[in-house]
Amino acid sequence: MALNVGIIGTGWFSKMHARILSDMDGVSVAAFVGTSQDKADQAIEGYSSAKAYANVEQMLDDSKPDAVYICVPPFAHGEIESLLVDRHIPFMVEKPLGTNLEIPKKIAQGVKKSGLMTSVGYHFRYTDAAIKAAELLESRKIGMALGYWMGDMPQVYWWRQQEGSGGQFIEQTTHMVDLLRCLLGEVDEVYAAFAHRAMKDMHDNVSVHDVGTATLKLKSGAVAAISNTCILPESEKVGLVIYTEQGSLDIRADRLIVNEQGRRTEYRNAANPYQRENEAFIHAVRTGETSGILSSYEDAVRTMEITYAALQSAETGLPVKIGNH
Repeated sequence: MALNVGIIGTGWFSKMHARILSDMDGVSVAAFVGTSQDKADQAIEGYSSAKAYANVEQMLDDSKPDAVYICVPPFAHGEIESLLVDRHIPFMVEKPLGTNLEIPKKIAQGVKKSGLMTSVGYHFRYTDAAIKAAELLESRKIGMALGYWMGDMPQVYWWRQQEGSGGQFIEQTTHMVDLLRCLLGEVDEVYAAFAHRAMKDMHDNVSVHDVGTATLKLKSGAVAAISNTCILPESEKVGLVIYTEQGSLDIRADRLIVNEQGRRTEYRNAANPYQRENEAFIHAVRTGETSGILSSYEDAVRTMEITYAALQSAETGLPVKIGNH
């Protein structure tokens, strides 16, 4: 019997997940939910078993999915997750979990209480580069790390507005913060400086900062700095460089570059991290075995605590302590 999956959202991520899911044995993309019926109708093209909806509850009632993928903008989170928690339907959700911490913390309580199976789309954790870096770091002393998300401003209205996206550090750079947590451990304190430099003058209705940097103190004693900008004409640099007593590990989207004692070694990603992420979640839904899921909702809230703390610090000019776990 096929596993029926409902997809909420009709953008790039929903389509990417749908393609991967439709190629899996015993998985059926049963429904798409769009912000309009027209968008949902367009999304189901090519999926013979899928139905289109403009209402989440109607989709849940009609399609009765075994699992749901949530691929919506940051401002749209909250009600969807609450419905799934109430109905005890496992879900995979794309990052970030919201524009602030209030909704994710509330959802996390419901998820924990119900014991619901969840996964969050931090796909960098599933890359060969990150997996190899974790292996190499076992025998190295980590000193510090530098993270980057240097690029352009996405051309969607909600991204430019603070209440829509939460800002670049929360919406994009969260990947580097999460990778830092995954490889270097938890963060104790955040101090950040953000600014408005050019985008407000170049585009209408821009309220997000277009440059920023955050300094992080880790529980291990290591330190890190993560910077971002959306001021550039095109994407330039995304990654995390970890500095150890044996050399540096430079994690990028498509590879790991290891520099040690004058030698440079590259490990290119062979597997598709999105494929791994989907397989781990679907396997967990089928079997109840969750070890393959590398980021649960509860874990992703910890990443959100750091990115939101950076925003708070930038707004107040003060360092922000991260809660103990």
